[in-house]
Amino acid sequence: MSPQELAEAAAQAMWAGDAASQELGMTLDRIAPGAAVLSMTVTGAMANGHGSCHGGYIFTLADSAFAFACNSHNRVAVAQQCSITYLIPARAGDRLTATAREIVRRERSGIYDVSVTNQDGATVAEFRGHSRVVPGSHLPG
Repeated sequence: MSPQELAEAAAQAMWAGDAASQELGMTLDRIAPGAAVLSMTVTGAMANGHGSCHGGYIFTLADSAFAFACNSHNRVAVAQQCSITYLIPARAGDRLTATAREIVRRERSGIYDVSVTNQDGATVAEFRGHSRVVPGSHLPG
């Protein structure tokens, strides 16, 4: 199996059990070894008291893209530490896209950057996640 085929198969296995991302209306738009793109439309139910998208939903989108990127090698990886910087607000109706890319991966640790942009290409937030590989794989064998 090629690295791309492995990434696609691992993502398919993960997506099948990812109720959180699916219930929020996320779509898995692209997967590659060490990379993933997920998107989501901000709903009115995601608005906070300021009328903008609650930061937790933006974080969740970025975290999901991070998860698919760091698990694309068919080794179970979990978040060890994550941080996010919010740059502009998102509003109901905005289509947000989280693009995750692997910065470095060594043994059991990895660092991934995720940019969250809106439908106009404006950067809404920047996220950095540190992953840790734990025992297991997504595919049998």
